[in-house]
Amino acid sequence: MEPVIEVQGLTHVYIDAENTKVTALDNIDLQIMPGEFVAVIGANGSGKSTLARHLNALLLPSEGHVKIKGMDTMEEDNLWDIRQTVGMVFQNPDNQIVAAIVEEDVAFGPENIGVLPEEIRTRVDDALKAVDMTAYRTHAPHLLSGGQKQRIAIAGTLALGSECIVLDEPTAMLDPKGRKEILSTMLRLNKEKKITVVYITHFMVEAMLADRVVVMSEGKIRFQGTPREVFSRVEELERLGLEAPLAAKVAFELRKSGMKLPKEIITNEELAAAFG
Repeated sequence: MEPVIEVQGLTHVYIDAENTKVTALDNIDLQIMPGEFVAVIGANGSGKSTLARHLNALLLPSEGHVKIKGMDTMEEDNLWDIRQTVGMVFQNPDNQIVAAIVEEDVAFGPENIGVLPEEIRTRVDDALKAVDMTAYRTHAPHLLSGGQKQRIAIAGTLALGSECIVLDEPTAMLDPKGRKEILSTMLRLNKEKKITVVYITHFMVEAMLADRVVVMSEGKIRFQGTPREVFSRVEELERLGLEAPLAAKVAFELRKSGMKLPKEIITNEELAAAFG
């Protein structure tokens, strides 16, 4: 099976306000396979949002390559196909609304690439159903909650035909209810529709539900693995400015004090069971 996303030696350098070269990404290698749900975590300035923008060619490499289903983002002729394959959802839902009616907003992408009107109708219907927003199709987006707006943004990527959705801290501006809506929507799309998901987040409880977690710091991938493998590395996470799940931290401290507990406890349930 070929990867949906293949990142090879990706380096991104930019010039800051003081005319100094800054290396935001430093020689990154990463593969995302079809149907994977990959969470990317890291402290502020770790490079995770810069990486996200490379995955549908909003940014281009200073060195190295990003390939989407074999299409190199550096080749301009590939850009339309790449951006249909990989959809983006950003942090602020208000910045993604382009129309006054929900269904018109979802239809915006397909209209722009010349999809026939009858096909657009089908795509919009299917996309709204997939994110459980059919009842709001004639509503004004600005009257919706933050979580609902983000689901409309996700629907827009589905209507465009995206096989992979990259979400750049999509719940950072949402309340707990909105965060739960977005995470459950993406988990369902991943499991039921086999949408590949790259989920940038600073909420460890969200990353715990991914298939794989990638940990970034100072523009580099420091380590990666299953949530259990990553979040049991409590000391390493803390050195990178990240909080391990509370259960993992408690288990770690108890082991340090001499208590014999399994090494890969990361949930409250697992911690409670260890004392059972």
